[in-house]
Amino acid sequence: MWTSGRMSNAKNLFGLGVSLYFWGLMDLTTTVLSGSARPLTEGQEDNLSDKLHQRMKRSWVWNQFFVLEEYTGTDPLYVGKLHSDMDRGDGSIKYILSGEGAGIVFTIDDTTGDIHAIQRLDREERSQYTLRAQALDRRTGRPMEPESEFIIKIQDINDNEPKFLDGPYVASVPEMSPVGTSVIQVTATDADDPTYGNSARVVYSILQGQPYFSVDSRTGLIRTALMNMDREAKEYYEVIIQAKDMGGQLGGLAGTTTVNITLSDVNDNPPRFPQKHYQMSVLESAPVSSTVGRVVAKDLDEGINAEMKYSLVDGDGLDVFDINTDPNYQVGIITVRKPLSFESKKSYTLKVEGANPHLEMRFLNLGPFRDTTTVHISVEDVDEPPVFEPSIYFVEVPEDVEIGTTIQIISAKDPDVTNNSIRYSIDRSSDPGRFFYVDIISGALMTARPLDREDISWHNITVLAMELNNPSQVGSVSVTVKVLDVNDNAPELARFYEAFVCENAKAGQLIQTVSAIDRDDPQEGQHFYYSLAPEAANNPNFTLRDNQDNTAWILTRRSGFRQHEQSTFFLPILISDNGRPVLSSTGTLTVHVCSCDEEGMVMSCNAEAYVLPVSLSRGALIAILACIFVLLVLVLLILSMRRQRKQPYIIDEEENIHENIVRYDDEGGGEEDTEAFDIAAMWNPREAQLVVKNRQDMLPEIESLSRYVPQACVMDNNVHNYMLAKLYEADMDLWAPPFDSLQTYMFEGNGSVAESLSSLQSVTTDSDQSYDYLTDWGPRFKKLAEMYGATDSSGALW
Repeated sequence: MWTSGRMSNAKNLFGLGVSLYFWGLMDLTTTVLSGSARPLTEGQEDNLSDKLHQRMKRSWVWNQFFVLEEYTGTDPLYVGKLHSDMDRGDGSIKYILSGEGAGIVFTIDDTTGDIHAIQRLDREERSQYTLRAQALDRRTGRPMEPESEFIIKIQDINDNEPKFLDGPYVASVPEMSPVGTSVIQVTATDADDPTYGNSARVVYSILQGQPYFSVDSRTGLIRTALMNMDREAKEYYEVIIQAKDMGGQLGGLAGTTTVNITLSDVNDNPPRFPQKHYQMSVLESAPVSSTVGRVVAKDLDEGINAEMKYSLVDGDGLDVFDINTDPNYQVGIITVRKPLSFESKKSYTLKVEGANPHLEMRFLNLGPFRDTTTVHISVEDVDEPPVFEPSIYFVEVPEDVEIGTTIQIISAKDPDVTNNSIRYSIDRSSDPGRFFYVDIISGALMTARPLDREDISWHNITVLAMELNNPSQVGSVSVTVKVLDVNDNAPELARFYEAFVCENAKAGQLIQTVSAIDRDDPQEGQHFYYSLAPEAANNPNFTLRDNQDNTAWILTRRSGFRQHEQSTFFLPILISDNGRPVLSSTGTLTVHVCSCDEEGMVMSCNAEAYVLPVSLSRGALIAILACIFVLLVLVLLILSMRRQRKQPYIIDEEENIHENIVRYDDEGGGEEDTEAFDIAAMWNPREAQLVVKNRQDMLPEIESLSRYVPQACVMDNNVHNYMLAKLYEADMDLWAPPFDSLQTYMFEGNGSVAESLSSLQSVTTDSDQSYDYLTDWGPRFKKLAEMYGATDSSGALW
């Protein structure tokens, strides 16, 4: 019979002086064996083996051993004792141990069966070991009993404190949350055996964070413990939670963790403007959509709860200004909605509202969640460029308009209060041909050169208006000039026509169809009339038929043409148009007489050469060529001698040497120089003679100042008409040197109340003139009045 011995080895654990005893429990059974207790023979072993295979009841049954963990003694820890009923104590039985930890963690005394632990045991690393034990005959090594399995369990002690594996924790809870609102649940883990004692029973408590938060001692759920917690007052909280085992009893182990709790924002603060009045200013020249200023309403909330919506709710500038919300900075940006004018309105008042678009119903009692402020905007005056009325001009003018004719009055004004004077000009880049001129003061747009619709039918020019006191302020307007057609081009043959007539042609035979072109473009369309020129009206050879479709036929009037009699005919054709006035031109049709076959196909159009009865000899031809060469040499010599002769520039009875000096910057010789040009033209161009002294230093000769100026232009009240005509005349005369004195500056026009003030005119009249009216012209003419007016002294002035 096998029995288990009692574990009587007391050990000191953790220095506490507590003696612990370990007992190995065994379920003992009785087995009746034949014979005495001695080693089995081979036959008996076989017999025993058969019986074992027949599931014979074992003579020992193991339960389990218990051993305390964390033994710190120096001697091996006694676990238990194995004993077989076949062991008579004489050492004939040998105990062996196998399985988990055998020989490494656990050893057995092979004679006594005592089991010891030779290493420190930790239940958290391994809670039990499964081993196998067997009794052998020490002499033969044969098993005395079948191998049996048993378990050694490691008994737990409280050697592990609770740990927060997920700590530290971060959590958030909305501000103003009710008491008891769940924030976060924390969990501590104890590695001790939860099935043995209270080593793993954890209790939670709060060490820091009261009175704001509380924790459930059993579940570790953290809740709010104080009402009306305001994020704007305090946003961050650090809470320390403790977990203690042994049910929180004295001597239990504890672990802590930190929970960082943030109060999230809710919309519990209405927006407020820090200023109830804003003062802003904007230039009247500010473009549309430009920024005037910014307003901002403060909101203690953040994120979506601090979003703002700005609007204009009242004021006299609702249609002039607009306000937009900057989503990044939550400010209201006031912008210009319509163009401003200092002269129309100098200031505006706006009422601006800022409101939260996202509201929470439970906090409406803290509102209203909107606020208003007043904005005063002053419009500042700037020096604006002149403004044209209208903003675009369209002018139609016939192409035969005379130079200097006013075709449109361009009008601009200074929009400023000062209303400065305006000066007009043309942007020459828009009129490179200089076809137009604008009066600098009145804005009258005039023609400066002849217009030709066939060359340029449209002119797009830009007229500039500049303030007299501030030339940097320039306005512009587009003027579109459409040149209307007039009948100023005679029709002409569409191409060079060359016809052929056969010698055997019959009378009335068609030899050519002609057509014409006209550069004009009448509104009623082109229609041409054809006829033979008056000198060929009774032509006996050919006749013309007008087809009334802008074409005409040329027909033979007779037959019997002969090349040797006349090989070529030139037929003049008169072409007229339907314009007003009617214009016509004469074109020539060349008709060749040709030899043709019977079918009318041209064979030859060259007349046979006649044989001269007498032929010229080679010597005669050389003599003729020599004479021609000598004549050419003589002509060239005469021309060269005439070029070298020096002749006076001016053919006159009384010549002055100073009149032969020509300089570019010569402005004239003053009042005493009366020979270089007709001085009467400076007095009054209307009295200028058509024939003046001729100069021979240029070709063509420079004629009178008024030669090419139509009389209607000279008599025009506007002096610019005359000047423009003279300018065009000078531009067109490519041979004339640029004499400044040729331009007339003393002509003041018929409308001048003072007429001409030049003293040059006094030499042409013997009548006495009265200048008393100069005293009525004001301070500017005071000096002239003193020089020419009557005095109280009866004596002479000189």
